[in-house]
Amino acid sequence: MNAASDTPTRRRVLIAGAGFGLTVTACTRDAEPPEDARGPGFHGLRQAGVTTPRQATVLLLAYDLDPALRDTAGARALKAVLGTWTNALAQTLASDSSRAARLTATLGIGPALPARLGLRAPTALRDLPPFTGDRLDPSGCGGDLLVQLCADTAEATETTAETLTRLADETLRPRWRQAGFLPPSPDGGGTPRNLLGFKDGSAAPTPEECERWVWSGNATCLVVRRVHLRVEDFARLAEHRQEEIVGRRRSTGGPLDGGAEDAGADLAARTPQGGYVTPERSHVRAVSPRLDAGARMLRRNYSYADGPTDQGLLFLAFMRDPALFARVQRRMAAHDDLSGFTEARGSAVAYILPGARAGRPLGAELLG
Repeated sequence: MNAASDTPTRRRVLIAGAGFGLTVTACTRDAEPPEDARGPGFHGLRQAGVTTPRQATVLLLAYDLDPALRDTAGARALKAVLGTWTNALAQTLASDSSRAARLTATLGIGPALPARLGLRAPTALRDLPPFTGDRLDPSGCGGDLLVQLCADTAEATETTAETLTRLADETLRPRWRQAGFLPPSPDGGGTPRNLLGFKDGSAAPTPEECERWVWSGNATCLVVRRVHLRVEDFARLAEHRQEEIVGRRRSTGGPLDGGAEDAGADLAARTPQGGYVTPERSHVRAVSPRLDAGARMLRRNYSYADGPTDQGLLFLAFMRDPALFARVQRRMAAHDDLSGFTEARGSAVAYILPGARAGRPLGAELLG
């Protein structure tokens, strides 16, 4: 993640030929709450930007609470900012330009914030443990408050970010920011591909699975990982070797044992020689929900490009409990050949608050 003081830049990245295949899962259609729970613009029982179909760009913003603010005084100050933000976002997202850009704003709190305010933390909200292979930059990790802005234009997210930062005044101080994008699809449509050419969004969980594994009431948790990719090294591999590492076909996104893009891999399928069709050290096998009693993450990934030597994956995963991510990440470090081409450099966890309603701004359940 970029330090908050960095000047944002716009980049157009055209990368062809290589292939990379994190098995990214994202609901292919909205798991919408009941009709009476959906309000215009920003309001609703749940925040938008979770099961919402991916827009073209994302901008993540992390803030820290002023160190001088703690306990009741800190809670009161944060409540005031969230109330102001709720009103501003409701107005912004109701505008014609924001609707045209499909702008969404999604807010969450970091693991350290509740204790500073003397509040009980949500059960699932905790820092991630260290993982083998991580090379994290502390200035691009963590944060007391995390904001995900998504839209089909970077202008919409940047303008909204400027408004939120201005309204935060001295209560919240920018910590880091990171922009991401969906690369152009070579076939002009369908599932987006990541920077290395593999489809990024195959085998998506159903809305019903999102209800079971992603939402906890009207809240959820978000894991953010800024993953540097060794693009050129992976591109040098033959296509068949890339597919063995990923566990899916580069051309179609389908599993190696056959089937459509949205089909799950048959991990028990064998070759005529007796080996597994989906290799034992493939990414698909390491992240299979079957190894977690069927538990699923809702992955809503983007690519990033912070200069010619730092390009990669902006991993965004929603789930009930980040412990699921920790289990999967440990398996990847130990048994996934794709890990040799990745390096996590930024990391954050947030509890995504329930949505705002009339008379109930964001954070009302937490701050009273």
